[in-house]
Amino acid sequence: MLFHLLYPLHETYSFFNVFRYITFRTIYAAITSLVICFVIGPWLIRKLRALQIGQTIREDGPDSHLSKKGTPTMGGILIIFAVTISTLLWANLTIGYIWLAVMVMLGFGLIGFLDDYRKFTRQNSRGVPGKIRLTAEIAIALFVALILYLKPGYNPIVTIPFFKTALPNLGWGYVLLSTFIIVGAANAVNLTDGLDGLAIGPAITCFMTYLLFAYFAGNIKIASYLQIPYVAGTGELAIFCGAIVGAGIGFLWYNAYPAQVFMGDVGALSLGGSLGAVAVLTKQEILLAIVGGIFVLETFSVIFQVGWFKLTKGRRIFQMAPIHHHFELKGWPEPKVIVRFWIISILLALVAISTLKLR
Repeated sequence: MLFHLLYPLHETYSFFNVFRYITFRTIYAAITSLVICFVIGPWLIRKLRALQIGQTIREDGPDSHLSKKGTPTMGGILIIFAVTISTLLWANLTIGYIWLAVMVMLGFGLIGFLDDYRKFTRQNSRGVPGKIRLTAEIAIALFVALILYLKPGYNPIVTIPFFKTALPNLGWGYVLLSTFIIVGAANAVNLTDGLDGLAIGPAITCFMTYLLFAYFAGNIKIASYLQIPYVAGTGELAIFCGAIVGAGIGFLWYNAYPAQVFMGDVGALSLGGSLGAVAVLTKQEILLAIVGGIFVLETFSVIFQVGWFKLTKGRRIFQMAPIHHHFELKGWPEPKVIVRFWIISILLALVAISTLKLR
């Protein structure tokens, strides 16, 4: 809104010309989200505590987590609110990609909210039945994928990291791939959200990385120089990513160990869905496996654990899955697990950025 209200004034006052620059608006989108979190965060935590909306603990989880029972949850509402307001203020709202990204965030956030609400009202860790939740997630992701595929001029190619000429055209298969990426990313982030700050740290790193790729993909000269697909309009997604980075840092202020509030499914699903959507919209779908390597690791640790348990009739690969619980049970203090996963996430982000040249 600020872009549409203030940028037209540049013809009279040259100062307002700064609003044309995506870099300027991205920086202030991040700052706006951060300030919103700092201003509203304490009030929201008090409100959640007053309503006794506390975290329910897995019965089969580590004993060290029992002390976290009752910690306010559903703090992801703060992230969604801050990102939505900041994006609407600073982005060019005539760009459809912005609305698609916000729609995915709000849609997956709603699914997460209903899941958290059901856990709260029933006072257990079982939320919305898995099949119903998955169906709703697929419906949102499929809707976005179909809009993209049917968009005139949109090219259903897939970018393969480290290969500049490998750009397979999947046709209708692109719709299925995009749906899988958005839903998979949402649930991967949700699985990772098991320790204080564990999910939000890598999420910040991922969105900072995709902030760069969105800006590059939306600039025809840079995209041509780097030999990545040019997607007109995706530069504005840098503002959306910047808003999430700012909100993530603001939320981390309260979520860092020991956490004052948890993001809940409302936060984890909305962040993961948004991450998958941005990866698809910027034509850097496969790169997400590198950038979000921590989320991939957590997901596969669960898949392998469950699969091996069924195949061997009771044997386990890890002491507990997701894998962050395995390291806890091996004696690693919770802050050590968190920080080491953050470090790995940063290294993976650097590898992802290096693919721009290593091709």
